[in-house]
Amino acid sequence: MNFMVYTAEWNDVLKLRLKLKETNLDYWLHHNLFSFSWWFLLITMILFLILWWLLLDKSRMMEILLYGFLVTTLVILLDIIGVSYVLWGYPNMLTPLIPPILAIDIGHLPFIYMIIYQYSSSRKSFFILMVITSFFLAFIFEPLAAWLRIYELNNWRHIYSFPIYFVIGVLCKWFISKIKKLES
Repeated sequence: MNFMVYTAEWNDVLKLRLKLKETNLDYWLHHNLFSFSWWFLLITMILFLILWWLLLDKSRMMEILLYGFLVTTLVILLDIIGVSYVLWGYPNMLTPLIPPILAIDIGHLPFIYMIIYQYSSSRKSFFILMVITSFFLAFIFEPLAAWLRIYELNNWRHIYSFPIYFVIGVLCKWFISKIKKLES
């Protein structure tokens, strides 16, 4: 490959990325900031955080937080992939940054998963709660977020999200179990 062609092509990509950044920021400032959806994301994120703190078993805080960080990492990674491939998008966001929907990626979802992890007394109860939660997230929360213009399906369907929500929770729990086993 010719180095100069690569550089010219990369410069085109860079120009488009800069234009996208400017357009995204302008759109966010004029159409997102202080909108109903923006306030909804902010208030619910704060409420989830407060509720999580009140419900948190502080004697297991390190384990629960590790689980939450694993969930957050997977959610952010999957979200970046989904947005990058235009599978879904976020017309209204709390911040004009990556990850695209910061409030949900580091707020809502990890808190929900951590509460389920904390209160599941057995593997069976965890699986049942994960199925119920995955159903709720895919078929109630996502359509609600779409109705609020927070979430938009481009080349995606809610049914695809259901197993992903489930696998995120189960995979992170499995990983924590392996760490606990190694630790003892």
